[in-house]
Amino acid sequence: MDDAGVDFVVALWRDEGEWSTIALANESGDSLEALEAALRRLPAPTGAVGFVSVADEFLLVARVVGERTRLLLTDMSSAHDWPLAGQVLERLGVPKPEDVDDVVPVGDLTLLNDLGVHADDLDMILDDIDLYPDEIVIAIADRIGLANTIEELLGAIPS
Repeated sequence: MDDAGVDFVVALWRDEGEWSTIALANESGDSLEALEAALRRLPAPTGAVGFVSVADEFLLVARVVGERTRLLLTDMSSAHDWPLAGQVLERLGVPKPEDVDDVVPVGDLTLLNDLGVHADDLDMILDDIDLYPDEIVIAIADRIGLANTIEELLGAIPS
């Protein structure tokens, strides 16, 4: 684990009907700006989706299409302890919550609609507060049809 607490950063995208996945350097999850830059470098004409796990405490899902970035943070109270989460809340224009014990997602639940993961699906996944970030990513990937690919990718990332 690095100084920013990043466990892993993975990305997926679709080009001409074919899926691609990649593990990105943990440094690309050190800041929102670094993540956006890393996702923009991918050959993803319809945009890339990035997943950043921090300290097994929260997951950031980012969808970058051109200059537009859509964000979903699994636990807004994580902004009290982690700069990346604070940057997400700032970008979303959402103040830090007063209650640090309340695990509440914040952001765009529709960012994966066109990939077959609708807001209701994401809401259901995020309602299970016992899921770790890697389990959330796998649950999302399962709905896209990439669960095995993502599990293999996550399993290959050094701890």
